[in-house]
Amino acid sequence: MKEAFLYEKIKEKRVKCNLCSHHCLIEEGKRGICGVRENRGGMLCSLVYERAVANNIDPIEKKPFFHFFPGSFAFSIATIGCNFRCSFCQNDDISQFPREKREIIGEVLSPEKIVSSAKKNNCKSISYTYTEPTVFFEYAYETAKIAKKEGIKNNFVTNGYISEEALKLISPYLDAANVDLKSFKQDFYQKFCGAKLQPVLNSLKLMKNLGIWVEVTTLIIPG
Repeated sequence: MKEAFLYEKIKEKRVKCNLCSHHCLIEEGKRGICGVRENRGGMLCSLVYERAVANNIDPIEKKPFFHFFPGSFAFSIATIGCNFRCSFCQNDDISQFPREKREIIGEVLSPEKIVSSAKKNNCKSISYTYTEPTVFFEYAYETAKIAKKEGIKNNFVTNGYISEEALKLISPYLDAANVDLKSFKQDFYQKFCGAKLQPVLNSLKLMKNLGIWVEVTTLIIPG
């Protein structure tokens, strides 16, 4: 557990999370939409810091990146939790786990250990992936800082719902992002993801302006 970044303390021990575009107002003892950020006595805490539910070595094309060091390998890392609730999610067993089970699971794995493992396995980059890296922002941020010092690139595989403030904070360490643009229709985002389209479009533009390499993925759903 770690005190969260980017939140405001509101009166009566309520807090406002400014990490993603939901900007959740969270009562004492409650969690945000993501299920992994909890208000404990007026302090917002990340419940998944150093709690990796998955860590693997993947071809970068699996992320999928096709123009960011093609042919290289990425050390992939994830925690449970997500700020979307996509009805078609391919990793819902871990992305929706904290909502369904109210438990926090994952192997204790420090940022230093992640970077060490990436180096040992000749990985060109570290991918924050499988679930939504925005909800384990503190973990990703601390890892990315160390990785950059060691000459390892960092990339997000993300839904793009990260706030402007959070994106600007991590941008010096974030080399690339693959943004999963679910649809160009607001009603689709509302109905199937529990979110809005415009913040995602805003993130895409900001990433480009910040000099982050951007690739866009859209899942084609039959029917």
